[in-house]
Formats: sequence, C-alpha cells, structure tokens
Amino acid sequence: MAASVIVFPLVTKHITGEIIPNRQFDVFLPWILIGLLSFFIKDALNCARIILNNHFEQRVIFDIRSDLYRKIQRLPLRWFDSRRTGDVMTRVVEDVTAMERILIDGIELGLISIIQILAVGITMYWLDPTVALWATLPIPFLAMGAWIYTRKARGRYKAQRDASSDLNAVLHDNIAGIRQIKAYAAEKDEHEHFNGLSGALRKATLRIMKWWAFYNPSMSFFNSTGYVLVLGFGGYGVMQGTMEFDELLTFFLLLSLFYEPVSKLHQLNQMALSSRAAADRVFEILDSDDEPDAAGGDPLPRPVRGAVEFDKVSFSYDEGQPTLDEVSLIAKPGQTIALAGSTGAGKSTIVNLLCRFYEYDKGSVLIDGKELNTLAKGSLRDAIGYVTQEAFLFNGTVRENLSLADRHANDEAIWQALDAAKASEFVRALPEQLDTNVGERGVKLSGGEKQRLSIARALLKDPPILLLDEATASVDNQTELLIQQALDELMKNRTSIVIAHRLSTIQNADRIYVLQKGRVIEEGPYDELINQGGKFAELANTIK
Repeated sequence: MAASVIVFPLVTKHITGEIIPNRQFDVFLPWILIGLLSFFIKDALNCARIILNNHFEQRVIFDIRSDLYRKIQRLPLRWFDSRRTGDVMTRVVEDVTAMERILIDGIELGLISIIQILAVGITMYWLDPTVALWATLPIPFLAMGAWIYTRKARGRYKAQRDASSDLNAVLHDNIAGIRQIKAYAAEKDEHEHFNGLSGALRKATLRIMKWWAFYNPSMSFFNSTGYVLVLGFGGYGVMQGTMEFDELLTFFLLLSLFYEPVSKLHQLNQMALSSRAAADRVFEILDSDDEPDAAGGDPLPRPVRGAVEFDKVSFSYDEGQPTLDEVSLIAKPGQTIALAGSTGAGKSTIVNLLCRFYEYDKGSVLIDGKELNTLAKGSLRDAIGYVTQEAFLFNGTVRENLSLADRHANDEAIWQALDAAKASEFVRALPEQLDTNVGERGVKLSGGEKQRLSIARALLKDPPILLLDEATASVDNQTELLIQQALDELMKNRTSIVIAHRLSTIQNADRIYVLQKGRVIEEGPYDELINQGGKFAELANTIK
C-alpha cells in the first residue's frame, strides 16, 4: 500500500516534466489512468485491510473479555469484598475496548505510518537530498514535542479512567438502590452526588484536552514549517536553475504524503497513553491471585455421605479481629444441626468456610474424612446446596433460574422441585409460567415467592449436604408455614446445617450449637439446652 502511495507523485512528475511540455497527447491519457489506478489499488487494499482488521479486532476483544470474565470467576470473595461492582463492570466493558485500540488499531496504524514515512522519505532523498534534508528538518522538534507531551501524561489518563469508573460505580449503586432513594426522597442529594463525580470526570477529561490543545497545533505548526522550507529552498533552486519546476511540484506532493503519517503518529501517541491507562486497570485484575484450588484439588469421593466435622477452627476476615475462635462441631450423615447466636456471633462464617468462599486460618474441617482445603472447589460445591436468607434470582425466566442447579433438567423435574417447594401454584398462575421473566433480583415476585424458588433450586440440585441461612426470617406467618413445609421436604435424608433466627426452624434439630463472639459456648439437643437455662434458653425466649 505504501508503494501505491508514491506512484501518483512520480506520475505527476513525469506528466508535468515530460508529457505536457512536449505535448505528447498519445501517452497523456494512459499516464492519467496509471495515476487513477494507483489510487484504486491503494483504496482497494485499504478496504481489505479494514475488513480483516475489524474481524481480528473483534476477536481480540472477545478473547480478552472472555479471559477477564473467567479470571473474575476464579477470584476469591475477599477480592470482591473491597471492590465496587460498577468499577469492575467498567474494566470489563470500557477498559478492554480502550486497551484493544492500541493492540490492534495502534499497531496497524503505527506500522503503516512508519512504512509510508520510510517509503516517501527515501523517494524524496533519491530525488534531491538537499531539499529533502530541509523538508525533514522539523522531525527532531516533533520528536521532542512528543516526548514532552508523553512524559507526565500517564497520570492524566489514569485519573480520567478512575473518574469514569467512580461515576459508573455510583450509577450502578443508585439504579440498584432506586427504591431506597425514592423511599427516603433522596433524589436531589443523589443527583448532587452524581453531578460531583460527573464533574470530576469532566475536569479530568478537560485536563487531557488542554494538553492536547497545545500539543496538536504545535506539532501541526512544525509540520507546516517543512512545507515552507521546501517552498523557500526549492523555489530558490528553481530560480537558480538547479531544480526543475516539476521536481518542486513532486516534492510538495511527496511532502503531504510524508507528514500525513507523522500526524497519525501524534494521534497514535494519544491513543497509546489512553490505552495504557486502561490496560493497567485490566491487568490489575488479570494479575490478581486466584482463589486457592480454583482449578486444582482432589475430588470429593462419591457417593457423598455428608459427614461434616469442624475441629478447633479459627478464622478472621481482617487480621487481628478473629471471627471464629477454635470452633468445633460435628454433623453426622443425615443429621440436622442448628447454629444459634446473636448477630455477629460467627454463624454465617461457618457456612462460608464450608463452601470454601474463604479459607480458615487454623484447625481442621473434614467432609467424609477428607480435609476441606485439599478438595477441588467444583467437586465440593457440587455436593452442597445453599439457600440464603435473602434469595437471589437472576434477571431471567423461572426456568433459567432453576436450571442453574441442573442445566439438563427437564420440565418434569422442574415442576417436581416446584411442587416440593410449595411453589408450583403461584408459578402456574404467572403469565408464562416457567418462561415468565422474574426481573432483576426477582423484583416481580414477593419475598416468599423468591424464597420458595430458591428452595426449589436447591431441591433440583438434590445435594447430600444442605446449608440454610434462615429462610423464614423476614416473611409473614402464612408464608413462613409454606416455606417451613418446603424446608422440611428439602432436609429429608440430607446433612443439614441451619442458621437459626426462628425457634420453629431449630426445634427438631438433632443438635444445636450456640455461638457467642466466635466461640461455641453451648451445645446439645433443644430440650437439654432449654433446661440448662443458659444462653440458648435466653435466645429462645427472645425469638419465640
């Protein structure tokens, strides 16, 4: 393509220097067509380049986003505890696209520009080294200007990417929490907060644009001095007779082709700085450590009996602030054990450790005699069903939400799970039954309906070990009865660990463990603990 670029100036030189002065009408049209053909070849090659480049570009974006999403899924929960959802989304969607521009467009633009500069430069020096030297005299000044602009630009572009990320994070939070904003009439305050972050993004962008406003015209001025120098020294050479007029005209055509890619390199410099700031944010995720045994570890032997044992387990979310302190408990296969205690006692942490959402610091956790931290997480979690206190449903259909437990489940299996979860009646009443969209986080359903779908999902998975973070904590009595019946069905013939907030959930547990400040202070059957008159008896009176 670079060769086709320099054809037209050489054709122009021949036409103006030979054909026109000598009135060679017989060869005039063929040479005109050769000039036209050079442009056709150049633009045809450019068309092919754009098509191939776009296919390659989109493939690279797809691969980077896929790798980034796979990495996000392999990160430990501790990583997410200190990250904002909107910030992560910005990195996956916007920063990947910005980073890709330098990987594809930048490399291509830079390579084509450098080849064109070399091809045109060599042609100019071949025609007249002296005039070519004057034509290229501004190049050192252009290089110095680019160095000055680039030297401290990284911080400017990073500030812009961070400001954009902050804005997206707040926007995500406000959309997710729009009911709370409206309920507390906080629209004005949140709008001011949004405008403040939007203003920070505006200032960061204007700071970049201010530097560009000085840099780009300055470089354009130095480009223009090349034309003036050629006009001055080339024109003087024509008047002196040391240079032909057609050679001067050819030089001006070549000069435009020489400085056009130089201008593109200035744009490439700005693109590279923006892409580097985005790449730093993307690779911050890619370089983060995976959760332990994200892909490795031993498989949990099948069939899983469901024997669970904690032996003097200690754990802390933050160093120096223990959440669990030498906790020991045992759940035999098929048993139901309940965890009781006030808020912050460590009940949910035990469940988190059993799922290996976090890794315990000391002690031992065994499942069927196998040390928990040696097991492959996929194999472990396949054997566990988890029903959380606040049911989470994805923005999809009822079928899609239940199929999360079993991708190959047919409609018959899904309806059986719904029947057992006391959810089939309200699902059949939905406009499209299993194909009804439940909205983001199940917003179109009531709390009790969402919870029963969550239980149906666990039933569809049919796990040997069941973890229940009190599913009836915030529902009315009638809904509680339905959910409790569904839970009774769900816990049959499984090892169940129940976090208890209501007395009805734990009365029939085989064993109850009472926690306080991360330690087990009481354990035993329900009646025995009540008769002891200790902490559990106090809690039982509170939650009746």
